[in-house]
Amino acid sequence: MRIPRLGAGSWLLAAPLFLAANVITGLAWRHPRFSWATNNISDLGNVTCGGWDTTRPREVCSPWHAVMNTAMITTGVLLALGVLFTWSALGRGAATTATRLLTLASAGGYALAGAYPADVDENPHFLAALLIFVLGNVGMVVAALARRSPVLGSMRAGSLALGLTGLAGTALFLAQVDLGFGIGGMERVAVFPLLAWTVLVAVRLLREAGRPGPHRYGAP
Repeated sequence: MRIPRLGAGSWLLAAPLFLAANVITGLAWRHPRFSWATNNISDLGNVTCGGWDTTRPREVCSPWHAVMNTAMITTGVLLALGVLFTWSALGRGAATTATRLLTLASAGGYALAGAYPADVDENPHFLAALLIFVLGNVGMVVAALARRSPVLGSMRAGSLALGLTGLAGTALFLAQVDLGFGIGGMERVAVFPLLAWTVLVAVRLLREAGRPGPHRYGAP
C-alpha cells in the first residue's frame, strides 16, 4: 500500500506549497503592494513590471515571479502524481475514472500556467486557466457521483459542495462579479476548492491505509 500513500502525500504537499507561494511571492511586492482582492493569482507569475490587462487595468510588478512559477509547476506535478499513485486506490467505475482524468487535466493546467506566465504567452496561460477553473471543479462534481468508489463514495456531499463552490466562483470571476471579495478574491474561490478537496481525499486514503484487514481501499 506504499503507492497510494505516496499519492496521498503528494496531494498533502500540493495545497500548502501553492498557498505558501501565493503568500511569500505576494510579500515581495513593493510598488504596488499585492492585494488578494485586486490582483489575480497570475499576476504573481508575471515576469515584467508595468501596466497589465486591458479588461481590468492594474499595475503589476512581481520580483519573485520565479518562485511563483516554479511553485505552479511543482503543484501541477504533485497533483498529477497524486492521481497516478492513487489510481487503483480510488476504486472503479466510470465516474471515478472521469474524476481521475479531469483532476489530471487540472494538474496539467497548473504546470502549463507556471511554464507560460500570462505576460509571456497569454494563449497557453488562458488554456491553463480553463483546465484549472472548469475541468478541476467539474471533476469534483463528477466525484460526487462515484458510488462505486469506497473513498469518493464516502465524500459525496463534500465533493459536491466544493465542486459547486468552485464552479460558482469560476462563473462569477469570468463575469467580473466580485460579491465584495474583489475579482482576485473571487478567482481564489474558483481555484482553492480543488486543492482543499485533494487534501480531504488524501486524509481519507491515509485513514483507509491505516485500517487493518483486507478491506482497505474497498478490496474484497
